[in-house]
Amino acid sequence: MKRRKKPGPITGLIVNALSIFIVSYLLSGIYVDSIWIALIVALILSVLNVTLKPLLILLTIPITILTFGLFLIVINVIILITVDYLLVGFSVDGFFWAVIFSVLVSIVNSILFDLSK
Repeated sequence: MKRRKKPGPITGLIVNALSIFIVSYLLSGIYVDSIWIALIVALILSVLNVTLKPLLILLTIPITILTFGLFLIVINVIILITVDYLLVGFSVDGFFWAVIFSVLVSIVNSILFDLSK
């Protein structure tokens, strides 16, 4: 079986920015001003996923267990809404738009990573 090569951090950031930019055009509840804003969103999301997300997961272990892990979706939305709050040029219209956005960005990321091999 062939091992997949893990993309570098710059490649990952660019693919994530492209995914964010593409999905923002598909969803009317998400607004990204330009590809540069999408790149900044990808960078801020990466930083928050490394710093804030583990802390939120740790603090919400009981509710995450009670909801069989579904509360992790809420944590993803909290991270996305935080980026919306921090950055002008990026906006999310609500909880459900954030959930749909997260799912679609993951799908588009997978497709773009497979194409970039």
